[in-house]
Amino acid sequence: MNRPDLFGFSEFTTWPWSMREDLAGYATAGVNAIEVCEFKLPHNDFDMLGEIAKHGLQVASVQMHVHSVFTDSMASKPSDPSDRLEHMKRAIDASAPHLPGATPFVVITGIPPEGNIKKAVEQSVEAVKHLAEFAATRNVRIAFEPLSPVNLHTDTAVWGLDQGLELIDRVNHPAAGLCIDTWNVWQTPDLDDVIRQCKDRIFLVQLSDWQTPRSTADRFTLGEGVIPLARIMRCIRSTGFNGAWIVEILSSYHLPGSLWKRDQGDVLRENISAFERLWQTSEPELARLT
Repeated sequence: MNRPDLFGFSEFTTWPWSMREDLAGYATAGVNAIEVCEFKLPHNDFDMLGEIAKHGLQVASVQMHVHSVFTDSMASKPSDPSDRLEHMKRAIDASAPHLPGATPFVVITGIPPEGNIKKAVEQSVEAVKHLAEFAATRNVRIAFEPLSPVNLHTDTAVWGLDQGLELIDRVNHPAAGLCIDTWNVWQTPDLDDVIRQCKDRIFLVQLSDWQTPRSTADRFTLGEGVIPLARIMRCIRSTGFNGAWIVEILSSYHLPGSLWKRDQGDVLRENISAFERLWQTSEPELARLT
């Protein structure tokens, strides 16, 4: 099969399913990796993470319920950044014993308070450094995710991979790296060069495709949009990245054609087929010969 060692789906992609349905559905689809979303844990039972391996799956990354330094569209409470960091630390502490070593926990900035982007970035650098120091003691890591400018007023103070890399350079901790989400970073100027600069600071890759969005959660099956996915994947592979490749598709229910309203098994199968084609065409050695 044309796949990397770790390939699978984020539970955001199959939002309508429960975690137990995700585990069964992903195993049936034949993938081996899952991005866990904390909000899907039944009764907030972190011990359930220990069941994931029984389905032939490995936890590739974790999306905490509170995963932003400041408030964002998914978690408006608590509002105080210090309280939010404590929520994240508790989630890391409860999850880590059940996870493979070096599992990344995804973190974003959230909305800049009073529109002060500069101050939000400064505070986020310190927050990510604090979380990385904490995560390292639990043998896990922090993957900072720069978002699309579409999300500026709802989720982020940092957009574009270049700005994300700058933040991680300032954090300067081995347990702090980057989550590259194609939907969020594909419009970054000189993206190929920026990816090469990231090198071993890439901890996680998330994939989806882009058509002009109708909401901040409007992503598409791989190959059904305009993102040059094969080129981006080829560039990431050329850095030596050997971590997980995760399909993460947000698709608001109210949108016509929402993937969350479709048969979720079909969504998985379509994206697996698309990814396998992309994996074959993004092979770096092949690229040098063509």
